[in-house]
Amino acid sequence: MAAMEVKVLSSKLVRPAYNAGADPAPAAGGEYIPLSVFDRVTYKMQMAIIYAFPPPAPSTAAVEKGLAAVLAEYRAFAGQLGEAPDGTPALLLNDRGARFVEAEVDADLVDMAPAKPTPELLRLHPDLEGDLQEVVRLQLTRFRCGSLAVGFTSNHVAADGHATSNFLVAWGRATRGLPTGLPPVHHQAGLFKPRASPRVEFDHRSREYRLPSPADEQHGHGEGATADNIVIHKAHFTKDFIAALRGKASEGRGRPFSRFETILAHLWRTMTRARGLNPEETSQIRLSVDGRHRLGLPAEYFGNLVLWAFPTATVADLLGRPLRHAAQVIHDEVARVDGGYFRSFIDFASSGAVERDGLAPSAVCRDVLCPNVEVDSWLTFPFYELDFGTGSPTYFMPSYFPTEGMLFLVPSYIGDGSVDAFVPVFQHNLEAFKECCYAME
Repeated sequence: MAAMEVKVLSSKLVRPAYNAGADPAPAAGGEYIPLSVFDRVTYKMQMAIIYAFPPPAPSTAAVEKGLAAVLAEYRAFAGQLGEAPDGTPALLLNDRGARFVEAEVDADLVDMAPAKPTPELLRLHPDLEGDLQEVVRLQLTRFRCGSLAVGFTSNHVAADGHATSNFLVAWGRATRGLPTGLPPVHHQAGLFKPRASPRVEFDHRSREYRLPSPADEQHGHGEGATADNIVIHKAHFTKDFIAALRGKASEGRGRPFSRFETILAHLWRTMTRARGLNPEETSQIRLSVDGRHRLGLPAEYFGNLVLWAFPTATVADLLGRPLRHAAQVIHDEVARVDGGYFRSFIDFASSGAVERDGLAPSAVCRDVLCPNVEVDSWLTFPFYELDFGTGSPTYFMPSYFPTEGMLFLVPSYIGDGSVDAFVPVFQHNLEAFKECCYAME
């Protein structure tokens, strides 16, 4: 494949466009949104995704106008991370705007678009290095064939995947001149208050937090743990394969495991086998659990409202016992992260123990997760509903993110219930992974 030559044509800030005579929607408590305990414990990174739209693709003017309109509703994405007047971390609603870059490629998308994330994909985004002033940065890249790639990134501290997908759908609706739906609901002081008599019933010190270690500076561990020897493999699981896998995992169980539990259990075992780990080693998954429903907050809550489940098993159990065992471990651990768990976390995070003991969030970006795994599941997010007026995207995936063991699960663009898994593995483990990826046991 030829190298993709991306020519940047312009770069500007798109600010919110308020209706004539309408004032900006005020945030509860003034021109900032205080960061919640959930915002403060999440990853400090840009979430990056890529969309592609076939010709006739929407015009740049229409997409930009829609962005200005939707930012008037979602002001957090037009603001900046900073501090409230009292010095606490906050999202400033200063209408700085979103970074909007236009670019072109003198080639056809079909010849350039990789089927899976590669370093080339980073050229379809604005530069993400250095001190980023904007919460949202995006790039519209037009190809010779008339296709349009949209590289979208947003700061995870401002919003989780659920909130970001709400924004993207609303952006498409605004571009089409339609009502954007229910407005976002923001965090306000006092929303996540500790209970009158706080009860810390779980070990948050070693789950959401931990004592920082010198190794954190290295972003990972292991010999030769560089992006050069990590490849991102795309595994496509058909609807029929998933159904057979679920049947096998759920045999004799009253209620079948979910599609997500089954695929994750299968990938966990496949990764473990491909890595050639010692039987007595322990492997752990980090998977996010949405707290909106668990805390009785609306689906429109805009910010981070995620904690993590940590299913854990020995290599011997993962590989020596049937698929059902891994699926059950995942199921049980997610069930444990319920409303009571979220409230216990709020009590702990508000208790002063974090500051007193010098604890740091455990959500840090690493190069290598082996023997562990992390999963970002986008199976329930409406990412494919982003429509600027010319229909749904034909192509959607996470951008290039070379962290060994960091899985992304995405509904296939075919739309028939099949799933694409993007799996970063060491080059030397790739063949072993491919060999057992489609094996039933």
